[in-house]
This record gives sequence, structure tokens and C-alpha cells, in this order.
Amino acid sequence: MAKARQKSKRPTVRRLLLTGAPASAPLDPLRAGMPALDSIIDDKTTFTPTPGGPTYRILKTTETDTYENTAPAVALRAALAGQKTPDRAALTAAVKLSPAKQPGLDAAAAARSDNFAGTDRKAAKLSVATAKTQTYKDVAQLIATLPSLDQMIKLNISQTATSNRVPVENRNIHVTGFLFAASREADNDFHLIVGLDPKVGTETYMTMEVSGLPPKTAPAFAALNEARTSFRQFFTNKNLPGAGYHFYQPPIPLVADGSLFFDVKHSKGQAPGPPSLKSRMPTIWEVHPVTNIKLGP
Repeated sequence: MAKARQKSKRPTVRRLLLTGAPASAPLDPLRAGMPALDSIIDDKTTFTPTPGGPTYRILKTTETDTYENTAPAVALRAALAGQKTPDRAALTAAVKLSPAKQPGLDAAAAARSDNFAGTDRKAAKLSVATAKTQTYKDVAQLIATLPSLDQMIKLNISQTATSNRVPVENRNIHVTGFLFAASREADNDFHLIVGLDPKVGTETYMTMEVSGLPPKTAPAFAALNEARTSFRQFFTNKNLPGAGYHFYQPPIPLVADGSLFFDVKHSKGQAPGPPSLKSRMPTIWEVHPVTNIKLGP
């Protein structure tokens, strides 16, 4: 009898394609939620949020939201443009730049670190819906309940700072998922890419936002501050994402509560999200703001 054919091994990558540096551990290009291999700047950072618990590896990348014109995003593009092997020092300097100096943003608020510094639909982004909370087993089940892009465009939602929630956004949700990637946007929101359990073999992602904070007198301040504090404490300041997306290996279990928000700003042109995952992000609806978040098992 012929010997049983051995199962072929998954391909692995042992060198960072962007810089030529050795990878700290083999990279699996077929893993769910993997960034573009040629976007990884560094893969050496690991952290263990809970003693005795799982250790997570951070893949720091040059991936940014394509519409971002912050100083770090512009500098990253400049360092990459036309370069077969970009200068590591230039890449490192780019991700450390402040995003505060950008038209349409409150630079003073951005400099205060945790305060919300944006203007687009500010009233909606810094409010919490009043509806009863609905529970969903994962983001795919949640996405299936959302009104279509065409339906939302017909509502002609204003993008002004005073634009509040429209009736179809008056929904609070509780959902389970996995955090695959995160970045920090110019308005001081932490931009979370949340997807399905990587074991299911299907990739579907959506955006959730751990919001920059409103004034302390705002009705939503307590909930938004609690969520932001939980997020910060899990990563500690030294592991928080910056302008370039951080991807997590393995993806981090997540349970979140929040209000639904339609990001009308992106109803035309580029949608939010890291370029490597956007083809599996079927909606520009968001959970925004997140009002409660638990990370880790």
C-alpha cells in the first residue's frame, strides 16, 4: 500500500519584504486578517495584557486610510514612493509625527491627547443612542440588519458639526468579535477593524470607533471615557496604535457595546479601512461611539 501523502505545510515568510530585516517569527501570509506583507515595518513587539494569559504580537505597518492627509500618512507615502527598500529611519520618523496639523481639525484639542478633535458630524459621533440594546453573535449578523448604502444616501445626511443621529441610527448594539487591526485617526478616535472568529474560515470586517472624548459636561462623557480607558489599559501607552495600522497576531477577542453610525463622509470615494482588508469590509456603517469594550479572553 502506498504511503499516505503528507499534508502540505502552509507557506511562511521569514523576512520583512519592506525592509529586508529578518522576521522575529515566521509570518503566515494566509492567516485571516493578515496585512500586506510588503507593508510591515516591524514585527518584534509583543505584549501579555494579563499575567499568564495570551501573548499578542503587533505587526506595525505602513497601511493607512487612503483618504488620510495627516502628517504621518503623508510622510509614510513619501518614504515609500519609488523606493525598492525604503529608509527605515524615515519610516520610523513618519509614524512618530503628530496628526494635529490638518485642515478642519481642532489642533489644540488634538494636542490634548484624548479629546475629540474632529468636526464632521461631531454631534452624532459624541452622542449615545437612546434605544434598547440589541445583541448580535458576530459582525456578520449585525451587518445583515443594516440599511443599504443607497437607502442611506437618499437621506441626505448633513456632514456639519451639528448633524445629529437620524432615526435609523438610533440603535444600540452588543456584539462579539475579534480585533484584527487598529489605528489612531487625526480626530483622536481609535479606529478598530473587527471581524469574525478567524477559525470560521470566512472574513468579514467592520469599523468600530473608540472615540475621542467630548467635554466632561457632555451626557456621553462617562461612557466614552470608560471605554477609552479600558482600551488604553489593555494596550498600555507604549503599545497603542498610531497613524499606521497595527495588526494583531493572533486577533484579540472582543466584546463591545455601542451606537450605530453611518459614515456619510465616505459614501462617495474611498471607504475607511486598511487597504489589505477593505475588500472584505462590506459596509461603511460603524459602531461609533463604543460605550463599553472588553478585550482578551
